[in-house]
Amino acid sequence: MGEDHPDTVQIPPAETTMLTMQLENIPTASGVYLFKDRQGKILYVGKARQLKKRVRSYFQAGRPHDPKTRVLLSKVVALETIITHTEQEALILESNLIKRHRPRYNVVLKDDKRYPSLRLDLSQSFPNLNIVRKIKNDGALYFGPYASSAAVRQTLKFIFKTFKLRKCRNQTFNHRTRPCLNYQMGLCLGPCSMDVDPKVYEAVVDEVVDFLRGRTPSLISKIKAQMTAAADNQDYERAVMLRDKMFALKKTVEKQVSVISDFKDRDVVAMVIDEDVTAAVLLRVRGGFLLGSRQFDFESAIGSMDQQMSVFLRQLYWVHRDIPPQILVNCLPDDLHIIEASLSEQRGSKVSIAMPQRGEKFSLLQMAVQNARKALDEQAVRQSANLELLTRLQKRLGMKNLPHRIECFDNSNLSGTHPVAAMVVFEQGLPCPNGYRHYKLGFNTKPDDYAYMGEVLHRRLAKGEGSGPLPDLLLVDGGKGQLNVALGVLEALGFKDQLAVAGIAKKNETLGETSDKIYLPRRVNPVQFGKDSDLLLFLQRVRDEAHRTAIGYQRSRREKRSLRSSLDSIDGVGPKRKTSLLKHFGGVDKIRAATLEELRLVPGISDAVAQSIHAALFNKK
Repeated sequence: MGEDHPDTVQIPPAETTMLTMQLENIPTASGVYLFKDRQGKILYVGKARQLKKRVRSYFQAGRPHDPKTRVLLSKVVALETIITHTEQEALILESNLIKRHRPRYNVVLKDDKRYPSLRLDLSQSFPNLNIVRKIKNDGALYFGPYASSAAVRQTLKFIFKTFKLRKCRNQTFNHRTRPCLNYQMGLCLGPCSMDVDPKVYEAVVDEVVDFLRGRTPSLISKIKAQMTAAADNQDYERAVMLRDKMFALKKTVEKQVSVISDFKDRDVVAMVIDEDVTAAVLLRVRGGFLLGSRQFDFESAIGSMDQQMSVFLRQLYWVHRDIPPQILVNCLPDDLHIIEASLSEQRGSKVSIAMPQRGEKFSLLQMAVQNARKALDEQAVRQSANLELLTRLQKRLGMKNLPHRIECFDNSNLSGTHPVAAMVVFEQGLPCPNGYRHYKLGFNTKPDDYAYMGEVLHRRLAKGEGSGPLPDLLLVDGGKGQLNVALGVLEALGFKDQLAVAGIAKKNETLGETSDKIYLPRRVNPVQFGKDSDLLLFLQRVRDEAHRTAIGYQRSRREKRSLRSSLDSIDGVGPKRKTSLLKHFGGVDKIRAATLEELRLVPGISDAVAQSIHAALFNKK
C-alpha cells in the first residue's frame, strides 16, 4: 500500500465501531494486514515494518490520496493483521496471500495457462520437450511463456529438425520395441530401443538448453569447432551434419535483434501508471539479443510505483523461473535489498536490480518504457470501445444500469446423465474467468432444461449479495421458456424488477431465420438490433463461452466417472486410493498418461497395485 493516503472516508455507523476497535488494537510489530468488505472478501493485502503506524494512517482525516484508494477504503469494514518475526517474512507472506486470494486492489498477475511454455525434465534418463500451460515448482526446466501456440510449435519444430532430441511422449517411449521413423530419417538417436550412450544424449540436451536460453552465438562457435575437428579427422559425414546445424542456427540469429553490445543476459521491466490502469512490459534479453516481450495490465491496483513494482517483480519471478543475473527497471522497488536477496537465493547466484541513467542500458530501458506507454494507450482505447458498446447495449435492451457485469448460464447433459450448469462472467465487456462457476445438478430420469435452469439460478441468487456481486444483466441460454423460468426465480427470491434479464435463443433456419434472437420480459417479439448487429454478436460470444464451459465441465465429470468405473474393477483400489490418485495427479488425463514409476510414487499405492492400475488403464487407452 502506498504512503499517500485518502481524504476522510465515510464508513457506515454500524460498522465504524468494529473497525475503530480493530484499529486501536493493531500491534506495532512487522507483519501483513488485510482489508475486507462486508462479505469478508479480501480487498487488499499489504505489508508493513510497523503495522500500527501504517494501517492507522490510512484512516486519518486530511490525508489526500488518489481516487482508487478512496474507493477501496470506502468498502473496508474490517481488517486482519498477521504478525511476522521479520520484514522479509512479511514480504513472503504478502506474496503468498496475494497469490492465493487475488485481491482486486493488488497488482495480481493473470493466470498464465493461456500462454504455452516448453518443459524439459532433466531427472529423466532421456528427457524430451513437452508443451505445457502451467509452470510448476517440480525441478524441471521451463522455457517461455511464448506469445502463442504457433510460436511455441514453430520453436519446437526447429528444435526437432536441428537437434536429435527424442520426439515421442513418455508413454510411447516406455513401451516402444523398435525405433520410429524419426530414427530412420536421422532426426533422433533412438533411445527408446537402441543402446544410446547417456553422455551423448546429454550433449544433445545441453545444446537444446543453450538454444532455448538464447546462447545461440556461443552454440554456433562450439559447433563450428566440432565441425573443424571432424573435418581434420576426415569424418566428413559428421562435418556435413554439423555444418548444416550451424547454418540453421545462423538463420535464427539473423532473425533476432541485437539490442546491447555486452552480450549479457538481463530482463528489462518498465512500468507506467495512470489514474485507472497500471501497465508493465517485460523484455527478455539473452546474450545481447532480444528474445521476446510480454505485456501486463492491472486495473484498480493501488500504491505508489515503487510498491507496485515490488509486488510485480515478486509475482513475476514466482511464476517464471528463468531469472537473469540482472534486472533493469524504470523504478526501483521498495524493499530492494530484500527482493534482490530473495531472487539471488532462488537463482542460486547473485541477482541485481538497477535503474540505469545513461548509455546502452538506459536506451534499452527507454524502449521498454515506450512499449509500456503504448500498452497503456491501447488499454485506454479498449476500455473506451467497451464502454461505448455497453452504453449502446444498455439503451438497446432498455436497462436502468450500465451492464458492467454480465452473467450467462447454460446447462449440459448427456441423455439426462451427468447434468451440469456453468456460469460465465463478463466484466467491462471482457471475460472474467475468476468469476466462472460450475454446478452439479440433480439427477432426473429425463432431461429437463427448465428444471436445470431453475435450480442453477436459485443456487446462484439464493444468498443475495452474500453470494458475491450481483449481475447488471442476467443472460440465460434459451428462448421464452428459459426466460420465464428465470423471471420466476427472480420473483421468488425478491429480485423482481431489480435485475435485468434476457434470453438468447439460436436461430431456426427451417423458419428462414438468419440470426439468433434476444428475448426480453413482457415483450412478445425478439429485439431488433438493426445497425447495432455488433451487440448481438457480443451477446452470442457471451453465450458461446457459457456453452463451451458447460460442455467442458460435463465432459470432465463423465470422464472422471468413466475412470472411477475402470478403477473399480481393479483389485486393491478402493475409494481412498481413487481419491489419492486424483489428488496426486490433479486430473483424469494425467492418471491415464501416468507411467508405472509415477504411479508408484502415489501415497498408499503399492508396487503391485501400481502395476495393476497401469495394465488396466493402458489397455483402455
